[in-house]
Amino acid sequence: MMTALLILHIIVTFALIGIVLIQRSEGGGLGIGTSQGMGAFMTGRGTTNLLTRTTAILAAIFMILCITMAVMNKGASTKTNDILAQPVSNGKNIPQK
Repeated sequence: MMTALLILHIIVTFALIGIVLIQRSEGGGLGIGTSQGMGAFMTGRGTTNLLTRTTAILAAIFMILCITMAVMNKGASTKTNDILAQPVSNGKNIPQK
């Protein structure tokens, strides 16, 4: 189950990165060099709304997956490595007197 969630998490992460990189900072959304953006498929405002909604949905899925995997993995490690509980070693093997 954890492997499937991790694979889905990676796919969502790459999709989120791609969607964010496609967007223009001025809010022009895919309007790189043209006033029509994506050709005649959608208007500039429609493209921006689509990218904004897609970003919000992917971000929500990303956060849900993060929380789900954290809760599922909460008790996975039973061995504790406490560095304060171990004796201090200076690297020299000098016998104690």
